[in-house]
Amino acid sequence: MEEFIPHWLNKQASLSPSQVAIEELDGSTLTFLQLQEESSTYARKLASWGVTDGSHVGILSTNCTEMVIAIHALSYLGAVVVLLNTRLTTAELNFQLTDAEVAFLLAEQDKMEQAKELQVDNYRTFSDLTSLSEKNIALFKEIKLSKAFTIIYTSGTTGHPKGVVHTYGNHWWSAIGSALNLGINPTDKWLAALPIFHVSGLSILIRSVVYGMPIFLLNKFDAVVVHEAIMKKNVTMVSVVTIMLQELLNLLQEDTYPESFRCMLLGGGPAPEPLLQKAKERQIPVFQSFGMTETASQIVTLSAKDALQKVGSAGKPLLPAQLKINNPNEQNIGEIFVKGPMVTKGYFKNKYATEKAFVDGWLATGDLGYLDSEGFLYVVDRRTDLIISGGENIYPSELESILSGMEQIREIAVIGKKDVTWGEVPVAFIVTEDEMLSAEEVLAYAQNHLAKYKWPREVIFVRDLPRNASNKIVRKDLYSYLPEKQELNDNDSQSH
Repeated sequence: MEEFIPHWLNKQASLSPSQVAIEELDGSTLTFLQLQEESSTYARKLASWGVTDGSHVGILSTNCTEMVIAIHALSYLGAVVVLLNTRLTTAELNFQLTDAEVAFLLAEQDKMEQAKELQVDNYRTFSDLTSLSEKNIALFKEIKLSKAFTIIYTSGTTGHPKGVVHTYGNHWWSAIGSALNLGINPTDKWLAALPIFHVSGLSILIRSVVYGMPIFLLNKFDAVVVHEAIMKKNVTMVSVVTIMLQELLNLLQEDTYPESFRCMLLGGGPAPEPLLQKAKERQIPVFQSFGMTETASQIVTLSAKDALQKVGSAGKPLLPAQLKINNPNEQNIGEIFVKGPMVTKGYFKNKYATEKAFVDGWLATGDLGYLDSEGFLYVVDRRTDLIISGGENIYPSELESILSGMEQIREIAVIGKKDVTWGEVPVAFIVTEDEMLSAEEVLAYAQNHLAKYKWPREVIFVRDLPRNASNKIVRKDLYSYLPEKQELNDNDSQSH
């Protein structure tokens, strides 16, 4: 039997019509009733454009109120929202648009020139839609929990991105699980600086309408702005990645946050123990989390009562979730498996990847970890060869595949090198066909084919690459080739 719930935005517009839903830096606000009215109007304009139930609609935008309105509007039509990373190249975006069968593309005004270069016939800016007439149609008043709502791409170990399909139920249970762990306070205001095109940012938007909670929406992260919002704008919760926490700590210095500030939700990359200890000394309530795009945000999180006692742990599974360590070794370390209603059912049009990712209903995360005697999860190694730079996932195989397009490159291997600012940055090891090839030429090629955050920060030429008995390249042996010996980071908290 299918499960339905009232449309979450309609519900909040009815329960809390005058409650602020979105607050922007300039002080402008939208209440839940205003958000519902504007999203409904926008939905009817989208319908006149041709968007219908089941249409795949791409959104190319940084954080803005128009983007939020568009996402809710598409939910009123039963369309599937394909969220696009604005930092990707034209080629990378075109792959996702084609793979996700996107028929319509919405872009913010600043991205219009980029949109014109993409392989999609129907594209408009948010403001373009205002000139359309409204189609007189009935909007969805209920949400079918099993219905697909969003597709977000995550890089694959083969170098080909995979479209993670999230149902309304995945997002609903993610929000409920977070509330049962962190609690809901009537004075809560969640600052959203993480990109909404990532699941970590999108999840804040969903929590807002499920909880009836205002979000303080920023176009991008700015440490000074976030600091001021916590100190003076009554922000009680912020989602961050490690580099953001570092910048905020530097700004805070010897000061302390107001008592009303109750949660710094940390994910998106390694969390160095010294940084966590420093935050603890400043009495900053850092809640580490573990999750991935496939789990619709955090699925394991520290709770308030454990945050200071279990520094270094990602916590325990949220109430609707399950976790187990598969095939643990003598040190009780094994692959982290998770299960729960917030976990995706699979990848769009990719049966092979879906079947490979699930084992008897459990999602094999590819991360290694262990549980302590009290059941707290500690992540000891990241998914195979994954590089996390400033909260962005980078797969070496993708960079290797693209850079191998240079005829002068015979072999290439990419690893992540520790970096004080970004956590990690990519380093490329190259065996050349032409000794005249320079690092500058490799970097210029990368700049034309890869998003900026994926560019190698160093290019090192070697005579050959380390291999095992099966003749496979052993990336971990490349750390000894670096000027300063690098080792894998111990902790890996994914996007929340």
